[in-house]
Amino acid sequence: MGGAVSAGEDNDELIDNLKEAHYIRSELVERAFRAIDRADYYLEEYRDSAYKDLAWRHGNLHLSAPCIYSEVMEALDLQPGLSFLNLGSGTGYLSTMVGLILGPFGVNHGVELHADVVDYAYEKLDHFIKTSDSFDKFEFCEPTFVVGNCLEIPPESWQYDRVYCGAGVQKEYENYMKNLLKVGGILVLPLEEKLTKITRTGQSSWETKKIIAVTFAPLVQPKQNVNGRPRSVPLPIFEVRTLQDLSRIAIRHTLRQPIAMGEGRTKRRVSFPGARAMHRYGPRFERRRFCRRFYRQCVNSVVLHDSMIPTAMDDCNYPGGVEEEEEEVEEEEERGCRRVREDLPEEDEEGCGTEEEKSKSGCARAEPPVNILREKILRLPLPEPLKMYLLYYREK
Repeated sequence: MGGAVSAGEDNDELIDNLKEAHYIRSELVERAFRAIDRADYYLEEYRDSAYKDLAWRHGNLHLSAPCIYSEVMEALDLQPGLSFLNLGSGTGYLSTMVGLILGPFGVNHGVELHADVVDYAYEKLDHFIKTSDSFDKFEFCEPTFVVGNCLEIPPESWQYDRVYCGAGVQKEYENYMKNLLKVGGILVLPLEEKLTKITRTGQSSWETKKIIAVTFAPLVQPKQNVNGRPRSVPLPIFEVRTLQDLSRIAIRHTLRQPIAMGEGRTKRRVSFPGARAMHRYGPRFERRRFCRRFYRQCVNSVVLHDSMIPTAMDDCNYPGGVEEEEEEVEEEEERGCRRVREDLPEEDEEGCGTEEEKSKSGCARAEPPVNILREKILRLPLPEPLKMYLLYYREK
C-alpha cells in the first residue's frame, strides 16, 4: 500500500511531498513527522527505501506507507493529555510520533503480537530518546508496549480516548474494537478495505466516516490454550508519575519556555488593549529591530544569559509600567547600537561589515549551541548525576 506521493531524498523532502499532496494538513502532525526520521526505524541495509511512499516488511517487522500514517495521524485528532492505544504497535514509529503530541501527561500504550518486534521497538525508542535532537524540542509521552494478541484484551480493561488498529479488522470484531473507546473518543482502523474513522458520540451511538481505500493483512485470530479458553492480554497499567519525574518535567518545561520565544527575551504583557500592535508595528519598529539585532551581535554576543529565565515581574500588568520598561530597554539598546556603529567601518546589510571587518572587530555572529536546553541544564548549580537525570542521560 502506498505510492501516492513521490519519493524524497530525505525525511524532510518526504514530508514536503506529503504536504503538497494534502496527506499532512495540520501543523501539529507535520511537526511530529519531521521530528522523527523514518529511516531510523528501518534495518540498516534497507534505509535507502525509507523515503519512498511504500510499506516495508522484513520478517515480523512492518511499517505502513507514509501516506497511510499521515491519514491516521490526521484522523486521530490528537491533543495533549489524551490516552492512546496502538493495536499492532510494530516498530513503535507511530507510537513515538503520537507521544510527541500527547505530552508528558498523556497515556501511550501499544499491543504487539511478536516479542522480537517489541524488543526492536524499545531499542528504537531508546535510540530516539538518547540521540535525537528532536527529543528536547517536545514534551514527550513515552510509549509502553506489551506482547500479545490484541483480540485477547479482557472486556473489563481500560478505555482510551484514541485507538488505532494496524491490521485489517474483520466485521465480526468491529464492536469489540468500539468497546475499547471512551465516549467522545476516536477509533481509526482498516475495516472492509477502507481506512475508517469511528467516533463514539454516546454510550451506544457512533459516527462512521470512510477515509481512503487500503489493503492490510488481517488480524491474527486468537489461539486457544489447553483447556480451550483464549489467553488474556493485560494492558499496561495507567501509572501515576513519581514526584521526581514530575519535577524533571517541570524543570525542563520552565527552561524550555524562553527558547521557544526566541532571541532570549521573555514576552511581557502590555498595559492597554492594542498597545502590543502599536509597539511592535509602529513607525520605529524596523529601526528598533535592526538596532537590537546589531547591538546583541556586536556587544553582547551571548546566547544564554540569566535574563532568559522568566520571573514573576514579567507577568505584572499595571498601567504604563511594562511599556515604559520596554521603551527604556530599547532606547538603551539603540544608544549602544549607535555608539558601536560609530567605531566600525561601512557596514553590510546585516550591520557588521565585511567578513574581514567582522573578524577584526569581534562582530562575527555567535554560533548557537547545538542544543540550547542541554546547555542550560548543564549550567545549573546541581550535582552531575542530577543534571544527567534532567537530560534523560542523553549522549548529546
